[in-house]
Amino acid sequence: MSETDVENRLKRLRMRSWRRGIKEMDLILGPWADEQVATLDAGALDTYEALLGENDHDLYQWVTARIGQPGAQPMGPQGYDGLLGAIASHAAGRLKA
Repeated sequence: MSETDVENRLKRLRMRSWRRGIKEMDLILGPWADEQVATLDAGALDTYEALLGENDHDLYQWVTARIGQPGAQPMGPQGYDGLLGAIASHAAGRLKA
């Protein structure tokens, strides 16, 4: 993949993160994508792109179930566990700020 292709993919992923179906997910995924998406390797980018294809209401439940509930059983597909945990940690950090 050329550098231009990678840049275009990152822009597209950031845009999709900010333009979700519900505002709550815009505010969770948008800032995370702005800060983190450029640091992801190709496999993680593929996983994040698949995550963006999920239903917003499901995503919201999966992320918020991980915030403020230490030891809670993670929700959502196991393939997204690490990514959802990172997104939830980022969102929780923004709540404290």
